Amino acid sequence: METRQETMEDTGHARYTHRLRVSATARAALEAEWGRCRWVWNECVAKSRQQHLANRTRPDGAPKVTCGPAELDKMLTEARAAMGWMREGASVPQQQIIRDFAKSRAKAQKDIRDRLPVHHRAGMPKPKKKREALPSLNYTRRGFRLKDGRLHLAGGIVLTVVWSRELPAEPSSVRVYQDALGHWYASLVVPSTVEPLPATGVVIGIDWGVREIATTTSDAHDLPHSEHGEKAAQRLAKYQRQMKRRERPKGRAQSKGYRKARRRAAKLHKKVARQRQDTARKWAKTVVRDHDHIAVEDFRPKFLAKTSMARKAADAATGATKTALIEMGRKHGRAVHLVHPAHTTMDCAHCGARTKHALPLGMRTYCTASGVSSPRDKNSAHVMLHRAGLNPAGVECVGRGHPPGDHAARARNPPVEGGPPPSTEGALKQG
Repeated sequence: METRQETMEDTGHARYTHRLRVSATARAALEAEWGRCRWVWNECVAKSRQQHLANRTRPDGAPKVTCGPAELDKMLTEARAAMGWMREGASVPQQQIIRDFAKSRAKAQKDIRDRLPVHHRAGMPKPKKKREALPSLNYTRRGFRLKDGRLHLAGGIVLTVVWSRELPAEPSSVRVYQDALGHWYASLVVPSTVEPLPATGVVIGIDWGVREIATTTSDAHDLPHSEHGEKAAQRLAKYQRQMKRRERPKGRAQSKGYRKARRRAAKLHKKVARQRQDTARKWAKTVVRDHDHIAVEDFRPKFLAKTSMARKAADAATGATKTALIEMGRKHGRAVHLVHPAHTTMDCAHCGARTKHALPLGMRTYCTASGVSSPRDKNSAHVMLHRAGLNPAGVECVGRGHPPGDHAARARNPPVEGGPPPSTEGALKQG
């Protein structure tokens, strides 16, 4: 049984994910529905490629061939009229997979227009293979309903939901999907609600790292590295060796032993992911409960994947922890300030002085001309407070605590949630 709440920042909605109990009849119906949707997706990919080739070889002055949602909807209508197999399924998930394809294609085209590096681009949509693509069906409000605690989908599919909590409002859409272990889930979208917590008058600065996932201005709220992946590495390597030994050549169906080892590896991967998520959400709830304002380094850990710290950084799951903190702050009405990370490890939180060169990672103590010595990560956490305009009472900061160019960085990273204006010096305590 699993339930998960996930905030959707752009739309002001939240996802509630619940486990499904799927009968053999319902499973067969879902797989048949996914087969139709997968066929629609692959037809969209083929039509998109044909359009691209036609535009490249068209004569000068000839109009461009388009492949937008309107053309794809027309293709779907013709396919449902011509094939009874398509008409047996509901039209809602088939229409929604066209919308998903259009969004994926638009994102890839935008990256090309913006001239992003190839390794940063979202690739064009590819065909979904029968043995590799996992089922994922989207239903709008007219394609499902909840009755007597059960989920009724268009096409007569009835699913039993494992309700571990009540929905705060009527859902507007649902996504039914299967994970790598064969478990089915329903992800329901509902309007997000704010659950305000009592004011504490305390602020906190957070610096992300690898040795410690989060170093804060409050020793009690530091998040040490839990090493969930490191603890499971030996068992995972065993299953991966079994998969390698039992793997058959490409084109041949894999053996039962290979599938068994692959399932064990997938189960272990999911366990580690859940452990990381549980640790992140519990820590985020503690930080949000104890502080009114949170200054967080807007850190993007992707570049660490190409360094010698890649394994340990991936096990730290800094990105997931940061996301959990932002979502928890939004849920409880706390102000989360995203601080640009430039030079945060080179500035002194006491006097604002900046080192003339980047400090090597081996240097863990920060000493400045002012004579102040402090742990490097702790100093960075205090810099987050100053740059967010949350200077605690009684803490001096020469130069108003904002290094050159920081005002532009703050303009690019406004607070995630509303709250008192940044000029709260003297009115808030240090966490």
